[in-house]
Amino acid sequence: MNRPFRVMIIDDEESARKLMRAAIKWDELGMEVVGEAASGVEAINIIDDLKPDIAFVDISMPFMDGIEFTEIATNRYPHLVIIIMTAIDKFEYARKCVSMPVFDYMLKPMVREEITKVLQRVVVKLKDAPDYWEELEAKADNSAEAGSTDSIKKYLDDNFTDSKLNLAFVAQEFGFSPSYLSRKFKQDTGIKFVEYLNDLRMKKAQQLAKKGTKMYCTASEVGIPDPNYFSRCFKKYAGVSYSDYMAGGQQ
Repeated sequence: MNRPFRVMIIDDEESARKLMRAAIKWDELGMEVVGEAASGVEAINIIDDLKPDIAFVDISMPFMDGIEFTEIATNRYPHLVIIIMTAIDKFEYARKCVSMPVFDYMLKPMVREEITKVLQRVVVKLKDAPDYWEELEAKADNSAEAGSTDSIKKYLDDNFTDSKLNLAFVAQEFGFSPSYLSRKFKQDTGIKFVEYLNDLRMKKAQQLAKKGTKMYCTASEVGIPDPNYFSRCFKKYAGVSYSDYMAGGQQ
C-alpha cells in the first residue's frame, strides 16, 4: 500500500480515545487515525465510510459490545486487523469468547511502548498485502445482478430497524461487493446508500417523537439503540435536539 494505514478507535470512553490519538506517533508508523466510535452500533454505521485497515476495539461497551462487533466485522471485513482492548478482569473472557481471527489482545490501561510494538507487527502483516479497500473500489462487479435497486430500496424499507444493517450487510444479502452496491445505488437513485438508510430511520424517529415516545425507546425502534449516537444523528438531521423536537411539535 502506498497510502497510510487507516486506523479506527472504538471505545465508549472519550478520554481513552483521545489518549490513544495523542500518545502514539502515528505518522512515524505510516498510519493515520481516520475516525472513532463510542459503541459497536456507531462503528457499524460509519465503518463503510472510514474504510479502516486496523481497528482497536474495547470489549466492554454498551448497546453492542466489542465481542459482538468483532463477530460482525470479521465476517463482513475479513481483511480488517482487529486488536481487542480489555481490562484484566475481562481478559480471559475475551480470549474465550472471541473465536475469530483477532490480531492481538491488549490490557487496559495500555502502555505506549506496547501499543507501538503491536502496531509494528501489524505493519509487517499489512505492508505487502494488497489494498483491500482500493481493490473493492476499482473492481468491476461482473456477476449477474442479484436484484434491482428497487428491490434493494424495498429491502431497506422493510428492514431499516435492524441495528446490524449497513452497506456491507446488504451487499452480502444481494451478492454484490460493497463498493459496487454503493456506486450502483447512488447512480440509480441519486442518493447515497447511507443517506437513504439514515433518512428512513430519522423520518420514523420524527413520527415517534411527535407521539411523545421517549428517546431511548425511539432509538431502539429505528435501529440505532445507542442513544448518544442516535441523539447526534437526529440533531444533525432535524436541526434540533430530540427533546426540543418532541416539545415543539415540529411538523
